[in-house]
Amino acid sequence: MIQINTSSDLNEKVYDAIVVVSDGINSLSKVDKFSADLRNAVEAYSKIDHSLDKGKVSLIQADKFHAKRIVYASTGTVHKDFDDVRRYTKAGIAAGETALSAGVRSPLLVAVPSERFPNASLMAALGFLHTLYTPLNLAVPDKPIRKVDLLGIFEVEANEKSNGGPSASLLQALQQSFNVARDIGDGDPERMCPAKVAEYVKKTFENSSVRVSIIDDVDQIRRDYPLLSAVSRCANAIEEHKARLIWLEYDGGEETETLFLVGKGVTLDTGGVDLKVNGAMLGMSRDKYGSAVVAGFFRALDELKPKGIKVVGCMCMCRNSIGSHAYTCDEIITSRSGKRVHIYNTDAEGRMAMADPLAEAKEKAMKAKNPHLFTIATLTGHLVLTYGHCSAAMDNGPAKAANYAEQLRKMGDQFGQPVEVSRLFSEDFDFHSAKCEAADLMQANALPSVRTPRGHMGPAAFLMRVSRIDEAGLDSAQPLKYTHLDIGISMGEYPNTSFPSPLLALIAQHVLPKVK
Repeated sequence: MIQINTSSDLNEKVYDAIVVVSDGINSLSKVDKFSADLRNAVEAYSKIDHSLDKGKVSLIQADKFHAKRIVYASTGTVHKDFDDVRRYTKAGIAAGETALSAGVRSPLLVAVPSERFPNASLMAALGFLHTLYTPLNLAVPDKPIRKVDLLGIFEVEANEKSNGGPSASLLQALQQSFNVARDIGDGDPERMCPAKVAEYVKKTFENSSVRVSIIDDVDQIRRDYPLLSAVSRCANAIEEHKARLIWLEYDGGEETETLFLVGKGVTLDTGGVDLKVNGAMLGMSRDKYGSAVVAGFFRALDELKPKGIKVVGCMCMCRNSIGSHAYTCDEIITSRSGKRVHIYNTDAEGRMAMADPLAEAKEKAMKAKNPHLFTIATLTGHLVLTYGHCSAAMDNGPAKAANYAEQLRKMGDQFGQPVEVSRLFSEDFDFHSAKCEAADLMQANALPSVRTPRGHMGPAAFLMRVSRIDEAGLDSAQPLKYTHLDIGISMGEYPNTSFPSPLLALIAQHVLPKVK
């Protein structure tokens, strides 16, 4: 883990470069703590490079500082109608890449605050930290690879229009949370197969405030989670590929709300018998990113220790393999809730993996204080076609009455992780009614989601019906809030290092307000 310190001295001798992220030279003059020498050095360079403030990174000689060099990263425009705080994240990433290529080992990051975007400094710092992540397969036990020796954060005081600079403790917590999500989500299908994910999570939360329990018994999974068992059936021939359910629990005491997070954890999605072809399988090791977000969220809980919240999570780890014992279309499988599910498409395995754990979470939620259930999944290509880089949130009736998805959308905007709100209609639920007497529900149609109207809304309706959450609506004796998050490629495209999303939006919504 990279050491992060705060500093109030631009000339502190431990730093070998000053890294500035700013929306323009004029902004440097708005902060009294920035020395005239810093402004003068940048302004002098701008006279020989008129593109300095047009969204590029410049390496500037600065003899009046001990560091001798300034890495100046321009955000480009931040004043247009559709500019957002991600300009600062991208500039932070660009600054980090340039600093590393220049051989910087101890950078001092100066993130100039923005009146329009209160979290600009935090997002610039997270962008810079993004470049310092080392992929799991390059890490050597007991010999950590550190791309820098120390990261300094220049202290900028908050005011009524800006949050100022982020604290070192918050950045450390978020860095660890993000790294857990990246290790699991970006990990290849063997290094992060179900067994290895279970080992990793167990080790991560040893001697922590998070309790971990792992279910790996094939017979128990077949009995208690029959839909997940069907997906895993082919993979059971290989011990490391067998399904694992990883249950996590954090209790902040005197809880005012209880969250249940169920994450899709498909370590490789071949499509099963409905095989992905013509290169469509590439990158499907990221089909476990819903579970990666769940694990990262619990790492943030453990680091930040919010009060008044209880969180129960389930990482549904499995592999959708193809072989002689693979589950197939035309099967009718009775789920944990008693609903009979008619299989149409083995490539719709994500909803199968989460359905039974969601039903169990619903059972627990009936006894919990102010519960809210979630599914988090890289579920459909339709979501990507619809919203591109954004996640989508879909509320049931009680969650919609609480305006949850809209709140998460606003939080996502503030923290650079866009979340669109998709609505559910009765047609989405009717779509999944079985077409034969032998079954209650149709798992999916036989087409890819990208060729299915409302292809990312229907799965949310299916999950509600198969778990019987639809029976806990506003008209029931005990309404339950439920939100489905389809996160698509919001974390970035394979094989680039991921930027965990909507992890930060969820942390900002549920954790940061409860941290003292």
